[in-house]
Amino acid sequence: MSVQDRVVVVSGATGGLGRVATQRFAAAGAHVALLGRTKDKLDALVDELKLDKQRAFTHAVDLSEADSVEEAAAAILKQFGRIEVLLNLVGGWIGGKPVVDTDIDDINSMLEQHVRASYYMMKSFVPPMVKGKWGRVLSVSSPSGSRPPGNNAPYAVGKAGMEALMLSLANEVMGSGVTANLVLVNTIDTKHERDNNPSEKNAEWTTPEEISATLLHLCSQEAGTINGARIPLFGSPL
Repeated sequence: MSVQDRVVVVSGATGGLGRVATQRFAAAGAHVALLGRTKDKLDALVDELKLDKQRAFTHAVDLSEADSVEEAAAAILKQFGRIEVLLNLVGGWIGGKPVVDTDIDDINSMLEQHVRASYYMMKSFVPPMVKGKWGRVLSVSSPSGSRPPGNNAPYAVGKAGMEALMLSLANEVMGSGVTANLVLVNTIDTKHERDNNPSEKNAEWTTPEEISATLLHLCSQEAGTINGARIPLFGSPL
C-alpha cells in the first residue's frame, strides 16, 4: 500500500481535511505539492507539520482560472518531474433555501468551485499521469450529488457536476494505469464530535483521519482495479 516517493498534489491543503491528508501522505513517504490561495498559509502548514522541505512544495493557485492551474502543474513538474496523485479536497457549501428562492449566483459559485476547478485540475494534472502510465485522481463528494435533499440545490448541483466529470474520466483512463474515484461523506468531523459527544445528528459524520486512510488505500498498488467507484464513508449504503 506504499505511496513512498509518489508525487501527490493536495488541493485545499490548508483545510481541515487537507491538513490531515497532507500529514498522512507525507508520513507515508510521499512528496507533497500543496495548493491553496495563499502561499504564506501553505508555507506555515509545512512548518507546522514539520514536513521535509525537500519533499514538500507549495504553490498559490486560483483553481477557477485555467492559466493559474496550468502554471501550478508546470511548477510541480519542474520541482518533482512528475505528477502521480491528485487529491481534490476543495470544500465549500452554499444552501439553506428552496430552489425557487435560490439566487443563481449561488449556483454559479458552487459550479465554479466544484465543477470548473475539478475540470481545470483534470486538464492539467491527468495528462502527466497517463504519460507516466500510473496515477490516482481522488475527489471528496457527498451523497447530495445523487440524492439531493431539499434546501440544498447549489451544493447538490455542484457536486453532481463534479461527479459526472470524475465518472467520465474513469471511463476514459481505463486501462492506462490511472484511476479516478470518489469518496462520499456527509460532514467532515474535524473536531471529532461524533466520538467525543455522540448524537443522532453526528452519527454519520466522518473524521479526516478516516477519509485520509481511504484515500491512502485508493492510492496503493493493491487498489489499482478500483476505478469509477463512489465509496460511501458515512455508515449506511448508497
